Amino acid sequence: MNAGELGRRIKEARIAKRLTQAEVVGDFITRNMLSQIESGSAMPSVKTLQYLSRVLEVPMSQLMPEEEPGAEGAAEYLNARELFSAGEFSVLLDKPVPCGFEDEMNALLAKASLELAREESGSPEKLPSAAEHAKQAAHLAELGIYSNQSVKTEALLLLNSIAAQLAEHYKSLIDSELREVTP
Repeated sequence: MNAGELGRRIKEARIAKRLTQAEVVGDFITRNMLSQIESGSAMPSVKTLQYLSRVLEVPMSQLMPEEEPGAEGAAEYLNARELFSAGEFSVLLDKPVPCGFEDEMNALLAKASLELAREESGSPEKLPSAAEHAKQAAHLAELGIYSNQSVKTEALLLLNSIAAQLAEHYKSLIDSELREVTP
Protein backbone atom coordinates (compact mmCIF):
# COMPACT_ATOMS: atom_id res chain seq x y z
CA MET A 1 0.00 0.00 0.00
CA ASN A 2 1.34 3.42 -0.83
CA ALA A 3 1.72 6.13 1.81
CA GLY A 4 -1.07 8.24 0.29
CA GLU A 5 -3.69 5.48 0.52
CA LEU A 6 -2.65 4.56 4.04
CA GLY A 7 -2.75 8.22 5.12
CA ARG A 8 -6.21 8.63 3.61
CA ARG A 9 -7.50 5.61 5.52
CA ILE A 10 -6.04 6.86 8.80
CA LYS A 11 -7.55 10.32 8.27
CA GLU A 12 -10.96 8.82 7.42
CA ALA A 13 -10.86 6.70 10.58
CA ARG A 14 -9.91 9.74 12.68
CA ILE A 15 -12.68 11.89 11.20
CA ALA A 16 -15.21 9.07 11.64
CA LYS A 17 -14.36 9.05 15.36
CA ARG A 18 -14.66 12.86 15.42
CA LEU A 19 -11.17 13.26 16.81
CA THR A 20 -8.72 16.06 16.16
CA GLN A 21 -5.13 15.29 15.28
CA ALA A 22 -4.09 16.56 18.72
CA GLU A 23 -6.48 14.13 20.42
CA VAL A 24 -5.12 11.19 18.42
CA VAL A 25 -1.40 11.78 18.90
CA GLY A 26 -1.27 12.02 22.70
CA ASP A 27 2.32 11.58 23.86
CA PHE A 28 3.17 8.91 21.30
CA ILE A 29 3.82 10.92 18.11
CA THR A 30 3.68 14.59 17.22
CA ARG A 31 0.72 16.24 15.54
CA ASN A 32 3.08 17.24 12.74
CA MET A 33 4.01 13.58 12.18
CA LEU A 34 0.34 12.56 12.07
CA SER A 35 -0.29 15.35 9.57
CA GLN A 36 2.55 14.02 7.38
CA ILE A 37 1.19 10.47 7.64
CA GLU A 38 -2.35 11.56 6.73
CA SER A 39 -1.10 13.59 3.78
CA GLY A 40 0.91 10.64 2.49
CA SER A 41 4.29 12.33 2.84
CA ALA A 42 5.42 9.95 5.61
CA MET A 43 4.94 6.23 6.17
CA PRO A 44 4.31 5.16 9.79
CA SER A 45 6.37 2.46 11.45
CA VAL A 46 4.62 -0.76 12.45
CA LYS A 47 4.68 0.43 16.08
CA THR A 48 3.06 3.75 15.11
CA LEU A 49 0.49 1.95 12.98
CA GLN A 50 -0.32 -0.32 15.91
CA TYR A 51 -0.75 2.74 18.15
CA LEU A 52 -3.03 4.49 15.64
CA SER A 53 -5.09 1.34 15.22
CA ARG A 54 -5.59 1.14 18.97
CA VAL A 55 -6.42 4.85 19.44
CA LEU A 56 -8.77 4.95 16.46
CA GLU A 57 -10.31 1.65 17.57
CA VAL A 58 -9.99 0.07 14.16
CA PRO A 59 -8.25 -3.18 13.28
CA MET A 60 -4.98 -2.88 11.41
CA SER A 61 -6.60 -4.81 8.57
CA GLN A 62 -8.95 -1.86 8.06
CA LEU A 63 -6.00 0.46 7.70
CA MET A 64 -4.01 -2.06 5.67
CA PRO A 65 -6.33 -4.56 3.95
CA GLU A 66 -5.17 -8.18 3.93
CA GLU A 67 -4.86 -8.33 0.17
CA GLU A 68 -1.90 -6.00 0.49
CA PRO A 69 1.36 -7.98 0.80
CA GLY A 70 2.52 -6.44 4.08
CA ALA A 71 -0.77 -6.23 5.98
CA GLU A 72 -1.01 -9.85 7.03
CA GLY A 73 2.71 -9.96 7.77
CA ALA A 74 2.43 -6.89 9.99
CA ALA A 75 -0.36 -8.45 12.01
CA GLU A 76 1.59 -11.71 12.34
CA TYR A 77 4.71 -9.82 13.39
CA LEU A 78 2.78 -7.89 16.04
CA ASN A 79 1.35 -11.17 17.31
CA ALA A 80 4.88 -12.57 17.47
CA ARG A 81 6.01 -9.57 19.55
CA GLU A 82 3.11 -10.14 21.93
CA LEU A 83 4.08 -13.81 22.30
CA PHE A 84 7.66 -12.76 23.06
CA SER A 85 6.51 -10.21 25.65
CA ALA A 86 4.33 -12.87 27.29
CA GLY A 87 7.29 -15.27 27.49
CA GLU A 88 5.67 -17.73 25.08
CA PHE A 89 9.01 -18.56 23.45
CA SER A 90 8.15 -22.13 22.37
CA VAL A 91 4.92 -20.98 20.72
CA LEU A 92 6.76 -18.15 18.99
CA LEU A 93 9.43 -20.48 17.61
CA ASP A 94 6.73 -22.65 16.03
CA LYS A 95 5.20 -19.72 14.12
CA PRO A 96 6.05 -19.19 10.44
CA VAL A 97 8.06 -16.09 9.56
CA PRO A 98 5.67 -13.50 8.07
CA CYS A 99 6.48 -12.30 4.57
CA GLY A 100 8.12 -8.89 4.59
CA PHE A 101 9.24 -9.11 8.23
CA GLU A 102 12.11 -11.57 7.94
CA ASP A 103 14.74 -9.26 9.48
CA GLU A 104 12.53 -8.28 12.41
CA MET A 105 11.51 -11.88 13.03
CA ASN A 106 15.09 -13.16 12.89
CA ALA A 107 16.02 -10.69 15.64
CA LEU A 108 12.96 -11.66 17.70
CA LEU A 109 13.48 -15.39 17.17
CA ALA A 110 17.16 -15.09 18.12
CA LYS A 111 16.18 -13.57 21.46
CA ALA A 112 13.37 -16.08 21.97
CA SER A 113 15.75 -18.98 21.26
CA LEU A 114 18.27 -17.56 23.71
CA GLU A 115 15.62 -17.16 26.43
CA LEU A 116 14.36 -20.70 25.86
CA ALA A 117 17.93 -22.03 26.01
CA ARG A 118 18.42 -20.23 29.33
CA GLU A 119 15.21 -21.72 30.73
CA GLU A 120 16.07 -25.23 29.63
CA SER A 121 19.72 -25.10 30.72
CA GLY A 122 18.65 -25.47 34.35
CA SER A 123 17.34 -29.00 33.81
CA PRO A 124 19.75 -31.89 33.01
CA GLU A 125 17.20 -33.73 30.84
CA LYS A 126 16.61 -30.59 28.76
CA LEU A 127 20.29 -29.79 28.15
CA PRO A 128 20.36 -31.21 24.58
CA SER A 129 17.34 -29.09 23.66
CA ALA A 130 18.91 -26.06 25.37
CA ALA A 131 22.06 -26.57 23.30
CA GLU A 132 20.01 -26.63 20.08
CA HIS A 133 18.20 -23.44 21.05
CA ALA A 134 21.49 -21.71 21.90
CA LYS A 135 22.93 -22.71 18.50
CA GLN A 136 19.79 -21.45 16.78
CA ALA A 137 20.02 -18.15 18.69
CA ALA A 138 23.64 -17.66 17.63
CA HIS A 139 22.74 -18.37 14.00
CA LEU A 140 19.67 -16.13 13.87
CA ALA A 141 21.49 -13.30 15.64
CA GLU A 142 23.80 -13.02 12.61
CA LEU A 143 21.03 -12.62 10.03
CA GLY A 144 19.47 -9.51 8.53
CA ILE A 145 19.83 -5.83 9.16
CA TYR A 146 19.12 -6.29 12.87
CA SER A 147 22.00 -8.69 13.42
CA ASN A 148 23.11 -8.55 17.03
CA GLN A 149 26.60 -9.58 18.13
CA SER A 150 25.61 -9.28 21.78
CA VAL A 151 22.88 -11.92 21.41
CA LYS A 152 25.27 -14.13 19.42
CA THR A 153 27.95 -13.83 22.09
CA GLU A 154 25.48 -14.58 24.90
CA ALA A 155 24.22 -17.61 22.98
CA LEU A 156 27.74 -18.95 22.40
CA LEU A 157 28.72 -18.44 26.04
CA LEU A 158 25.56 -20.25 27.12
CA LEU A 159 26.29 -23.03 24.63
CA ASN A 160 29.75 -23.42 26.17
CA SER A 161 28.21 -23.65 29.64
CA ILE A 162 25.64 -26.18 28.42
CA ALA A 163 28.40 -28.28 26.85
CA ALA A 164 30.24 -28.35 30.18
CA GLN A 165 27.02 -29.33 31.99
CA LEU A 166 26.35 -32.07 29.45
CA ALA A 167 29.88 -33.41 29.82
CA GLU A 168 29.47 -33.53 33.60
CA HIS A 169 26.03 -35.13 33.31
CA TYR A 170 27.25 -37.87 30.95
CA LYS A 171 30.33 -38.44 33.11
CA SER A 172 28.11 -38.98 36.16
CA LEU A 173 25.95 -41.42 34.18
CA ILE A 174 29.00 -43.40 33.09
CA ASP A 175 30.43 -43.37 36.63
CA SER A 176 27.09 -44.62 37.95
CA GLU A 177 27.01 -47.46 35.41
CA LEU A 178 30.60 -48.41 36.21
CA ARG A 179 29.83 -48.58 39.95
CA GLU A 180 26.93 -50.94 39.24
CA VAL A 181 29.04 -53.22 36.99
CA THR A 182 32.20 -53.26 39.14
CA PRO A 183 31.96 -55.65 42.12
